[in-house]
Amino acid sequence: MAVERVEIVEVGPRDGLQNEAVEIGTGAKVAFITKLVEAGLRRLEVASFVHPKRVPRMADAEEVLARLPRGSGARYIGLALNRRGFERACAAAVDEVNFAVVASDSFNLKNQGATMAETMDQWDRIANAALGAGMPLGITIGAAFGCPFEGEVPIGRVAAIAGRAADTGAVEIAIADTIGVADPPAVKRCLEAVREVTGDVPLRAHFHNTRNTGIANAYAAFEAGVRVLDASCGGIGGCPFAPAATGNIPTEDLLYMLDRMGVETGVDLAALIETSRWIEGRLGHTIPAMVSKAGPFPSGPVESAA
Repeated sequence: MAVERVEIVEVGPRDGLQNEAVEIGTGAKVAFITKLVEAGLRRLEVASFVHPKRVPRMADAEEVLARLPRGSGARYIGLALNRRGFERACAAAVDEVNFAVVASDSFNLKNQGATMAETMDQWDRIANAALGAGMPLGITIGAAFGCPFEGEVPIGRVAAIAGRAADTGAVEIAIADTIGVADPPAVKRCLEAVREVTGDVPLRAHFHNTRNTGIANAYAAFEAGVRVLDASCGGIGGCPFAPAATGNIPTEDLLYMLDRMGVETGVDLAALIETSRWIEGRLGHTIPAMVSKAGPFPSGPVESAA
């Protein structure tokens, strides 16, 4: 029987650090990413190419890319929200570009200054440019399970966006619970609807742990056949434009669950816990992850208190 394998996409350096009150320098960002690569992570979202006034923590995107280690087999992803961001990401020599659209007009306007329709028109043009440049281009559909301004988001709307992205060249489609409102049955229903219109395009899932359902939702996505899951080392981060949005599911917590399930990831849990504690020290506050506090299990013989 073949061993199941899941690819973890580490988003801490981008989605994690972008919403932190403490700004860490470029050198610390590069050290953070390097430690994550040394722990075995092979796809990492490392920067967003957006206007620095909108997301100040990502103002050094080009410098971060210029200083990252190459040759380890790691692939570095850059986030872009428009054509200018896409061009900057390509010039910075990212390995992949991830485009984002939010599945509600109100949130998309706050996040990107455009309606969904306007953003998807930009997607069409960028997808054509990516094809000509030979740049792998994926898309994340944000707030796929709920919007902080409009409430419930119809599954049909998410599926329609995904279908259009698949038809115009997306190499991967990520379904994101940006504000952490999903539940496992909703995850399965949404993924089933999306898969009906995306064919063989790989799906990826991105969960926030705002209401403590992120790991359960990741397991639901796994059961629904998704084999690429986003996570953030330490559980840091969140969206600057979503009220009360906390971080992604912690990478070490997701990894612990997958390890116990016998699912291969290629990531070293001990090294990841060490990295989580390292970034906690740089940020100067307690991080949400549980496994970095409790440690792995079994952790060795337990001495008797008697």
